[in-house]
Amino acid sequence: MDRLEIFRGIATEASKGDLTFPTNVNATLKLQQALEDPDCHIDAAAKMVMAEPLLSARTVAIANSAAYNRSNNEVTNVKVAVSRLGFRTLKSMVASVIVRQLNSKVTDPALKAKAAQLWEHSAHVAALAQVIAKRITKVDPDTAMFAGIVHEVGGFYLISRAEEFPGLLDGDPEDWVEYGEKLIGRGVLKKLGVPDGVMTAVEALWHGVRAMPPETLGDTLLLANDLARVVSPLHQKEGVTIKQTAAAINFEVEGGTLHSILEDAEEEIESLTAALLV
Repeated sequence: MDRLEIFRGIATEASKGDLTFPTNVNATLKLQQALEDPDCHIDAAAKMVMAEPLLSARTVAIANSAAYNRSNNEVTNVKVAVSRLGFRTLKSMVASVIVRQLNSKVTDPALKAKAAQLWEHSAHVAALAQVIAKRITKVDPDTAMFAGIVHEVGGFYLISRAEEFPGLLDGDPEDWVEYGEKLIGRGVLKKLGVPDGVMTAVEALWHGVRAMPPETLGDTLLLANDLARVVSPLHQKEGVTIKQTAAAINFEVEGGTLHSILEDAEEEIESLTAALLV
């Protein structure tokens, strides 16, 4: 079976909702322990949830379910989702995620390294998206950060399946973009119940078309992805560095240029990235 055939097979499963998600066991265990502390504040809980992309998506999805969204007001960021759910429901959700983590843990060192790099990339994108949203595009910063956290969730799923198919992630990264990202990624995002607005932004990232200066959530996410200091291991190409790509992107906006705004917000971006990587 060739790589293309495997991609199509996994995509078919994803479209049917036949998915088992791997996640970061240690991060989720820390969250569970923190939730047991009667002094745990909701802000602290939300930050820890955002450190795990799959758990972030699931938290927002459950908050938008009929059982919790009686007022029919869609939640698009983790903090509001945690507030709506309450700690009791969140504890149950975390426990169920941990069980699935233990059954689908990646053991191959090369794949572990890819997963670690992919999360580092996601954290950089999330932090940049939050700052770009707040200072340039004026879209909701928390929603932009959530979109950054989940934008590669299909990649995490594919890495979890790669042990079954040796060599699946070798070769041209364009194969992943064409058959993995758009087909598998869309299936995983739908299964997680990611809000339509965030789904549209992620799909805009796949298509790679944006306004300049950025205007929408999709523009914000695409710009953050291009500026991230750590590249996705699933998109990495030889001979092109992140610094070369980022340095070529600049424009004037109210309050200065992109470069000047990012320089002014550097401490904010770094601290937020570090918090997401804890």
